[in-house]
Amino acid sequence: MGQVVTNSATLMCTFGAAPGTLTVPPASRVSIGSQPVANIMDNKPMANIASFGMCSSLANPQVAAATSAALGTLTPQPCVPVIPAPWAPGSPTVQAGSQPALTQASTCNCTWAGVISITNPGQASITAP
Repeated sequence: MGQVVTNSATLMCTFGAAPGTLTVPPASRVSIGSQPVANIMDNKPMANIASFGMCSSLANPQVAAATSAALGTLTPQPCVPVIPAPWAPGSPTVQAGSQPALTQASTCNCTWAGVISITNPGQASITAP
């Protein structure tokens, strides 16, 4: 079981320098308190998943180029997440906006090799499997 995730949840990427925030649109969503519940399709970069400050992944072409120009010294660059697939796993029993709801156990991957996790679900009263 995990906490159901809502708008303004706190996220972290393994290659990011700072926490990010999840933004969930209120349209056609159930809410907990006054916050809409997230689902597995809330994975759009910059629309749903904010920047994590600076990226330090050498799989990111901007980081690789800057690091090469600095003669091998890791040179982080601004984070612009690239998310190719939905969050997984979603809740098998709770739906939000016709999709499985997001739980604190859900993660998604960035194309630049980062794993994005949920460090604070945005609420603490509702759990789901």
